Amino acid sequence: MDEDDRSIKRSLAAQDPIVQELVQDELEHGVLIPLKTTLELRDDYRTGQVLITRTPTKAANPAILLLRSLLPDEIIKGVPHLRRCAKPSDLPAHLKAQFMNESPQSRQIHTGKSNWIYIIVGPENMLNRDEVIRALSSVEGMEEEVFLRSIPVPMVSPMSQVQAAMWSQHFWPALYRKNNPLGPHPSMIARQTDEITDDAAIWMTLAHKVARESHDAGYGEPMGACVIQRDEGKTTLVALAGDSRWCQQQGKVGCSGNPMAHAAMRAISIVAQKLVRAENRKTQISQEPILEFEAFQDRPTLQDEKKAFDLPHPNPDGYLCHGLEMYLTHEPCVMCSMAILHSRMGKVVFRHRMPLTGGLCAEDRGRDHPSLEGADGGRGLGLFWRRELNWSMVAWEWESSGCLKPLNVDRAIHA
Repeated sequence: MDEDDRSIKRSLAAQDPIVQELVQDELEHGVLIPLKTTLELRDDYRTGQVLITRTPTKAANPAILLLRSLLPDEIIKGVPHLRRCAKPSDLPAHLKAQFMNESPQSRQIHTGKSNWIYIIVGPENMLNRDEVIRALSSVEGMEEEVFLRSIPVPMVSPMSQVQAAMWSQHFWPALYRKNNPLGPHPSMIARQTDEITDDAAIWMTLAHKVARESHDAGYGEPMGACVIQRDEGKTTLVALAGDSRWCQQQGKVGCSGNPMAHAAMRAISIVAQKLVRAENRKTQISQEPILEFEAFQDRPTLQDEKKAFDLPHPNPDGYLCHGLEMYLTHEPCVMCSMAILHSRMGKVVFRHRMPLTGGLCAEDRGRDHPSLEGADGGRGLGLFWRRELNWSMVAWEWESSGCLKPLNVDRAIHA
């Protein structure tokens, strides 16, 4: 047993009696890969033009003070990932070569220990060149012919130290400020990944278990979901749900079955039923809802589903799935992704990507996937993190180390 296996066995979740009863398969550690947002994948190299000038080092402060009068401070502060000033030796190689060969004076500026400095003036589309030249001409020590050039620079912050170094080589000296304007903050992802990594295999194993059981019973496709709550160091199983799209039908009627009975939709609805049950107990209402023919199929149909359903909800006063975690065998479809979002789920982990029908991944559907050569499913939606939506969460793809057998389904199925 390696260290990863031992960490799973030592986790508090693995020692829960109900979890021990449900999990009989051999557990094996997996790898959690955070999903990229649509902005991270599409705006990496969005550039804009800025004007730069150069001054003797002793004239740099007067020049910067003067330039501040031409543009509001918030405009300049809008590109904090770029160094305002750069020594000639710090410029990217192509800019050095370009500027050195412009004149004998330029070659001298770039030779040996230079007493000149380059300065970003500001975005070109917000400046009047003639006005900038007139202003700089008044600074003592400036060249008779004011140096003013337009260069492209990234308009968004780098998302890693590696990317900042690359931009410094290709555009202008850049800084990585350990943030991510295009998605979840890196420190938050690291912290939350550490929180779930020890027992993620347990919950994914349970999702696999109900997926196989539901499929073997003829209720639905081999897909499953597991919902848990993690609070103050305690992890509690909340719901298990297999896919039941063919349940209550005479065989497989139609091509897609009941969309309300996808595993993710059932899991959310089962959580809702547990909250209703807790509320009824508070108000002493004994009437049981009639669920046998409900579209959502939120009556537990499997023994394992019932064992989880019979457990009390750990937070009956909360809003539906607020802050809960969902583990899925497959990437949820667009409908299920939006349901997960609107239920205020906190974290989502899935094992198998569904490039043609999934709603969480931001990669273009059908591309870079060996089994989908020539397919084009359109742009990935990346619904877990969209600025225009009123909720966001962190999502991961989980790669098994090999113990859990893949649950293969038709690539066009909506999970």
